Amino acid sequence: MNARFDLVSVVVSDMAASVAFYRRLGLDFPAGSEELPHAEAELPGGLRFALDTEETIRGFLPEWHGVPEGRVGLAFLCEGGARGVDDTYAALLAAGYRGVRAPWDAPWGQRYALVADPDGNGVDLFAPLA
Repeated sequence: MNARFDLVSVVVSDMAASVAFYRRLGLDFPAGSEELPHAEAELPGGLRFALDTEETIRGFLPEWHGVPEGRVGLAFLCEGGARGVDDTYAALLAAGYRGVRAPWDAPWGQRYALVADPDGNGVDLFAPLA
């Protein structure tokens, strides 16, 4: 059997809010994605990042109820080193998104911060310290 990892999908309650959030992090969703039940952004290397509304999931899994807290962790490498993490974190908070942990110098050698997407999924921001 041959299988290739191709797509990461996140279930969202508000497509427009989620598209706006991930666009701020540099993902290129096509125009009009805000109105769709399923939207995809192509990533370098051919991987795709998808958003699906709760209604879309219930369309083929009517018993689906989701989970109260996110179980997916996403991480975005920020350009510009430590300053890039700080600036991205500040810009997301200024846009009204919830910070989970302010930027810090992690013991594993990265500047790190945590924010939540509109559905509460953890999104890590990071860059090498040196």
